[in-house]
Amino acid sequence: MTMRIVRCKSGRGLRLGLWIEDEVIDLTYLNKIPFNSFTDLVVHAYRKEISLEDFVMEALRRNSKDLARLPYRELDKPDKGGERLAIPIDPPEIWGCGVTYKRSRTAREFETGTKGIYDLVYDAPRPEIFFKGTAGRCVGPNDDICVRGDSNWSVPEAELAFILGPDNSIIGFTAGNDVSARDIEGENPLYLPQAKIFEGCCALGPSIVTVEEVGSEPKLEIECQVFRSGKSIFRDCTNTSEMKRSIEELKSYLCRYNPMPVGTTCLTGTGIVPPNEFSLRDGDIVEIRIERIGTLRNRVRRLETYSWSKLNSHGSRGFVPSLGGF
Repeated sequence: MTMRIVRCKSGRGLRLGLWIEDEVIDLTYLNKIPFNSFTDLVVHAYRKEISLEDFVMEALRRNSKDLARLPYRELDKPDKGGERLAIPIDPPEIWGCGVTYKRSRTAREFETGTKGIYDLVYDAPRPEIFFKGTAGRCVGPNDDICVRGDSNWSVPEAELAFILGPDNSIIGFTAGNDVSARDIEGENPLYLPQAKIFEGCCALGPSIVTVEEVGSEPKLEIECQVFRSGKSIFRDCTNTSEMKRSIEELKSYLCRYNPMPVGTTCLTGTGIVPPNEFSLRDGDIVEIRIERIGTLRNRVRRLETYSWSKLNSHGSRGFVPSLGGF
């Protein structure tokens, strides 16, 4: 039995839940304490100096008769009214790691005109780490991920993501989709932020699995599948055991001289790369399944190219809807 934390949204607002087997147990109020986020649970358990699992299971024993329960399948759906899955965490910062799998090194070398740099970073002591985005650019299960209007070669990147808690400890893992514009990064590596950071550029979910459940260096199967007009057009899989670098190594470099707020989420790189002729299109469905975490499903939406006049008329954030943050 795997204990996974999810969030749901409805007309009553955000609810925190425990996904066990086929049902979700409402954890929003435990021992009369409101918990609206995964980090609320973590910080509360940390202050009590007990593990998150011990805290949740003890609270369940005390409150089991009073907690609402729903079938998971009724929550994993697009927004058509009623309760549905939400992004499991609103990360204050999202970071990414690159070239952590051999397959990724090969793909980056193919796409770039600046040969050799990805080979060098794959073998170097210091990993590639980059800023990916903020909560307002990140979406959850069944929300729209986006591709840039100025990119003609955009791909999903299926990745395991770790979440930081107090003292920079790793408190859980989730599935992530690091949507990337390969043509923009390939044109010049200095364009990496533009290839990585834009509206709807990242998806997280559907659940958070704790370190107690899978260990600090989990070996998990990852599968990515893309559907177009109801037909599967791409499918591949890998395992986190194929990573060249450890989770602890990536975390160590991420946190060096770099204060991290609780809830910061870091994508650990991808070992699944679609063929070079493949690019996401408007309306595609991307499914990323990670063993013991679940399936993260998102529809693709192509963004229009914003002009400066439109930016100026809408203000600094008016044109960027919050697709996943609450």
